[in-house]
Amino acid sequence: MNKSEIRKLYLAKRKGLPIEELMRMSEEIFKNFIAEFKPVTNQKVHCFLSITDKHEVNTVPFLNYFFTNSIRVFVPKIVDGKMISLEINSDTRLVKNSWGIAEPESSKDSGESSFDFVLVPLLYADRSGNRVGYGKGFYDTFFATVNANAFKIGLNFFSPAEEISDVWENDVSLDYLVTPTEVLSFAGGTSKFTK
Repeated sequence: MNKSEIRKLYLAKRKGLPIEELMRMSEEIFKNFIAEFKPVTNQKVHCFLSITDKHEVNTVPFLNYFFTNSIRVFVPKIVDGKMISLEINSDTRLVKNSWGIAEPESSKDSGESSFDFVLVPLLYADRSGNRVGYGKGFYDTFFATVNANAFKIGLNFFSPAEEISDVWENDVSLDYLVTPTEVLSFAGGTSKFTK
């Protein structure tokens, strides 16, 4: 299937998830992430802030864990058509932008590029780690600025089923995918089930 078809299919699937199920599955994704990656004090995590209306994986448990364990947290913000990275803490005031996405009031780029983990929002990832997002390309551009050894980790409710037929040369694939039931590694371009 091509990205457009997959985007439509998985937007509908995600929209069909009842909120209680979405929250339960998000909690399982969180537990699987912690069990697999075991983040520690002073590591740096770039984490998206969930868009509730789009039924994204709820990242609040991740943020709470990071703040409690003194793990540095950076979040994305789109400024002048580019995704920048801002450091936040538990006291940072968030406001909703014109797309309904919560983000820090500040637009001062942290300049940070050395992350241990980059948690990636997506609609779908196939068995080679290729992703389908919302089609804006912000993360592909962002990945080009990030240290090469940062783990690019997709969080998704769904395990791979369909292959993406129209992968482009500039598309950046994931290193891992965390779902409610498994953690997949894409070393060498194929998945290895780790759970």
